[in-house]
Amino acid sequence: MVDTRVTLSGLTLDNPVIPASGTFGYGYEFAELYDINILGSFSFKGTTREPRYGNPLPRIAECPAGMINSVGLQNPGIDAVISQELPRMREVFHKPVIANISGFSVEEYVECCAKIEKEDCVGLIEVNVSCPNVHNGGMSFGVSPESAALVTREVRRVTKKPIYIKLSPNVTDIVSIAAACEQAGADGISLINTLLGMRIDLRTRRPVIANKMGGFSGSAIFPVAVRMVYQVAEAVSVPVIGMGGVSSARDVIEMMLAGATAVQVGAANLVNPYACRDIINELPGVMESLGIHSLQEIIGGAH
Repeated sequence: MVDTRVTLSGLTLDNPVIPASGTFGYGYEFAELYDINILGSFSFKGTTREPRYGNPLPRIAECPAGMINSVGLQNPGIDAVISQELPRMREVFHKPVIANISGFSVEEYVECCAKIEKEDCVGLIEVNVSCPNVHNGGMSFGVSPESAALVTREVRRVTKKPIYIKLSPNVTDIVSIAAACEQAGADGISLINTLLGMRIDLRTRRPVIANKMGGFSGSAIFPVAVRMVYQVAEAVSVPVIGMGGVSSARDVIEMMLAGATAVQVGAANLVNPYACRDIINELPGVMESLGIHSLQEIIGGAH
């Protein structure tokens, strides 16, 4: 028997597979398709203080090995998430979840984290300073060590839950930003969010997406994600959650060898709603074929 368990800041997961924020809603939609309690956990939809409709349509552009999205943090706001979405989620998912929090000011991050701190079903908070799809928010806090550390320090003051800072790859030096977050009190780092991309319609000669640019995700970005996870894991002592183009059990193991303790699956859920279930089912067999008895033992094994 192989052991697929991993531990994130005291939170033990049955396996390292976590659907990424924005690709799994609040879980109950996928619970109609399969028992989502087989997941290690999941990161629910990015949440802001106020309700957001998101960006204008069209928001999606297809790519040969992925997709570009510019949804723009559409969500009902923190109060509605707590009062309406989480009770529905608890009915179908009985493990701790990851709360993904976004904001347009430090004060907004702090307010949302203080409110979600009180929810017992939330095992850890993923603070998103890396969204490329909104103007003057999200990624603007994640492009420098100083601003990312500021958000981390202020959020740290209002919650005792583990804080994982989600970083953008659209920076010159992601390692220095990760290190600054760790020094400011982060319990872990999540990376990478989407790369900034664009498509142009050849007939109209205009950008496909109304917002012109958006977040590029899918299997094409996997090598970039592996490289950045490897670099950050080498530089910090806190756990890393790796993501970016993961679509198979072998990808999960490769990401963990790069240094990830757990692995998020994003765009693959939008192509195949059973993606995470399939990866979890395949994982023990792939481990056995590679002579891996425990996933905990291979974390950072490529270093």
